[in-house]
This record gives sequence, structure tokens and C-alpha cells, in this order.
Amino acid sequence: MLTIIEADLSAQKHADALITLLDHYANDPMGGASPLSEHVKTNLIAELIKRPTAHVVLAFDGEIPAGLIISFEGFSTFACQPLLNLHDVVVHSNYRGQGLFRKMLQVLESIAERLGCCKLTMEILEGNHTALVAYKANGFAGYELDPEMGKAIFWQKKLKSA
Repeated sequence: MLTIIEADLSAQKHADALITLLDHYANDPMGGASPLSEHVKTNLIAELIKRPTAHVVLAFDGEIPAGLIISFEGFSTFACQPLLNLHDVVVHSNYRGQGLFRKMLQVLESIAERLGCCKLTMEILEGNHTALVAYKANGFAGYELDPEMGKAIFWQKKLKSA
């Protein structure tokens, strides 16, 4: 039986599930095909707990971790309202194709509504075709203000401390 909840990272079961699922994703080609470092495994939960704008949704099949969404609150200056950015989305390979993302997204949307958010945002790799289909089926689309200017793109600049 699937259960989808807003995680309490001070609960060991939830903390362990998050690390297990994120490591599963990190080992996948879409997650970089490399396990989480020991530093991340040891410190991530404490760092997330320090961030009150972090919101985590977990899915369990009985006691087995099946899915995860880690999101962070941001702010839309144009709407003058908060937003939630889906930073990590994981559906364990044993549970893909069963609508689990949609069910987790419903819980995240209720969190966003509670927070007064105007939208959900996310980034995705162009080659993650399965996820692109799922996101589009659940109402996500490219961001643009003016079609002549095109859609927004996501860039990064790594810092020395990273």
C-alpha cells in the first residue's frame, strides 16, 4: 500500500528514506551515475533541517521508500509571492510508470497552496525524455515571458567552495 507524506526529517525513518532514494537517483545515469559522497550522506539531513524553506515529500510502499521530492521555497518578484522549486524528484526504478510522481506532486501542490505559492518551478535534463513526458502531463511547460525572446534556460556557475 502506497503512502505519500510530507516528511519530518527529524524522524530517522524519513531521513534514511531520503538518503536511500537520493543515492538511488545519484547512481542512475540521469543523476550523474555516481553514488552520493560520504560527506553528503552524513551531513545532508542536518543541513536540510537548518533550512525552513526546504519541503520534502516521501512515498512509501509499506516500509519501503518508493519516491521523493525535495523542494525549496523561492520568491517570484513579478507575482510578489513565494514559489516552490522542485529540486530533486526521485521515483525508485521499481515504481516507475505507476503514477507515483503525480501522487507525490499532489501532496507538494497542497504544501505550495498552504504557503501561498504562485507556481512550481523545476529544472530538467533535455535527455530525460520519460520525466519530460511526466512533467508535461502534469501541467509543467517551458517558462517564457515573450515568445519572441524564447524560453528560459538554466545555467550554473560552480564556486570554489562547492
